[in-house]
Amino acid sequence: MRHRDDMTFPFEEYERRLRELRERIAERHMDAVVISDPENIMYLTDYQTTGYSFFQALVVPLEDEPFMITRKLEESNVIHRTWLDITRPYPDTGDAIQMLVDALREFGLDKKRIGYERNSYFFPAYHQDCIHTTLTDGKLLDCFGIVEEGRVCKSPMEIALMQNAARATEAGMQAGIDAVQADVTENEIGAAISAAMFRAGGEPPAVMPYVTSGPRTMIGHATWEGRIVQPNEHVFLEVGGCYRRYHTAMMRTIVLGALSPSMYKAQEIMKMALDAVHKNFQPGMTVSDADNMIRNIITKNDIGARLVTRSGYSIGIAFPPSWDEGYIVSLKQGESTVLKPGMTFHIIPWMWGVDGDKTCGISDTIHITEDGCESFFTMDRDFVVKADQGKQKLISLDKGNKNETKADKQPQQAQKSAS
Repeated sequence: MRHRDDMTFPFEEYERRLRELRERIAERHMDAVVISDPENIMYLTDYQTTGYSFFQALVVPLEDEPFMITRKLEESNVIHRTWLDITRPYPDTGDAIQMLVDALREFGLDKKRIGYERNSYFFPAYHQDCIHTTLTDGKLLDCFGIVEEGRVCKSPMEIALMQNAARATEAGMQAGIDAVQADVTENEIGAAISAAMFRAGGEPPAVMPYVTSGPRTMIGHATWEGRIVQPNEHVFLEVGGCYRRYHTAMMRTIVLGALSPSMYKAQEIMKMALDAVHKNFQPGMTVSDADNMIRNIITKNDIGARLVTRSGYSIGIAFPPSWDEGYIVSLKQGESTVLKPGMTFHIIPWMWGVDGDKTCGISDTIHITEDGCESFFTMDRDFVVKADQGKQKLISLDKGNKNETKADKQPQQAQKSAS
């Protein structure tokens, strides 16, 4: 290992992560593991690249020095970003799996018990078939999850890093809220969110913001598509900020014009669910019980809405195509995983189908503490209610009285409309 002081975390943090991984390797009676998931490779080494569609792997022996298999171009990321000393790059005309097998033979691992991430998105069946037919003298074992066991509970340094991501998330969300008005396009809102996140120190997120308006809010995971926001509609935003590949995320809802009684009820139910999270989440609670608590609150409504997904998921290190770590832990029924200090979750008590044709959301990213949980955010949760003014009207108002162009939130109006 090369001792260096210019990585995301102090060198000692990577030593700890590697040491604890090796303890788990020994517990499973393996001699080495082949790690291909980009999040796991970064967690262990600080390596990152957008070129992870090409095969790459970190091989961690139980005792000897780890080494990397990468495309030749990506070797520069190993040299400039990580503590690794040994690389075995392959050219674009080369065979990545053959390079992996040759390296295992070179370092005396070809006849050993080798773990590999069988469920990794980035170790496809074709490559797995190749290594099984080529590495015939060794024993290949599924070790999926062996790195994630260390990732699921974030260290205090990781929590601090996610607070940087949270600042980018909030800056982007506020810019998106400010940009919402009738006659603007969803693209303009998305552009405002992205610019604000990056100006706040955020880096390219695993997923660009979700921006939908009016009837398009009923389309799951829809991005902006150039639709023009209409008067008296609502806009649903979901923003994930990123810093050093660590993410936080939040949902918010903006209403143009009056807040209907059903939308006000949706707001209050989601706030009730989040209040219950902050009151009741603590170490020792199972994720199944956590999900049931949120789900029961959301389900008990008379406005036609449903919670059609899990109610939350682990969040942290992420590369495209997703910002979540839900494959590590998700809040869903039947799961026996227990909450522990350092776990981080995006809690999503969103409501699909209010009045049959509207989706809205308020969400939070939290971390589990020794005796409860804390939010990464300070932003108000209420729906933002704006006077229904189009872009052209705002421009004309601006010429006469700039104060009249501000779209103030109207909680009093919301409560009056709901009564």
